[in-house]
Amino acid sequence: MSAQQDIKVIEDHEFIKYSHVHYSPEEMKVRSHKFYNWMETRRSVRDFSDKPVPKEVIENVIMSASTAPSGAHKQPWTFCVISNPEIKKQIREAAEKEEYESYTKRMSEEWLDDLKPMGTNWKKPFLETAPYLIIVFKRPFEFDAEGKKHQNYYVAESVGLAAGFLITAIHDAGLVTLTHTPSPMNFLAKILNRPENERAFLLLPVGYEADEVYVPNNRRKSLDEVAVFYE
Repeated sequence: MSAQQDIKVIEDHEFIKYSHVHYSPEEMKVRSHKFYNWMETRRSVRDFSDKPVPKEVIENVIMSASTAPSGAHKQPWTFCVISNPEIKKQIREAAEKEEYESYTKRMSEEWLDDLKPMGTNWKKPFLETAPYLIIVFKRPFEFDAEGKKHQNYYVAESVGLAAGFLITAIHDAGLVTLTHTPSPMNFLAKILNRPENERAFLLLPVGYEADEVYVPNNRRKSLDEVAVFYE
């Protein structure tokens, strides 16, 4: 901790003085509108290039994700980063096996109809093409040095927030991703030999888009459709 920080001790716990940059109302409007327009350009992409991405970029987006708020500041997440081609191949094979079962047996006709505009199917080549796979694991509990179990709090909410931060950071870095959730995802913990207190939450291929990519021309809901103001 920096010696220059203003620290206050309250009931034996350290607190640091918080300061934040403030903007005029007009500048806030401009900045928030600019950010919205930039986020509006984000799309889920299924066609990836195998062009290399600097590892430092992946490290930075993960650390950005890890700034997300969490229940009791437990930070109940683990980000597993896979670039090894053999492991990516194993993940693709296992994911496609589950996806085939889903598309042919588990999904309802209504679900399949809803997916048709997305152009998706059980085949997931991006799991091998993308230079990185980031698998987000949630940690419902921890073990201390004596092996005693301690619960984490609001785990799904906390990890969901971190995943949102991660997707935004990936977009900010000029890369693309896709939220992939093969169900069930138990095979990921098995392939990666993760400890028993970790559960796969989300799989994100990360990289550059392919040379020519078309994405669904989906309409996002308007403000009136997603928000209610009580004034």
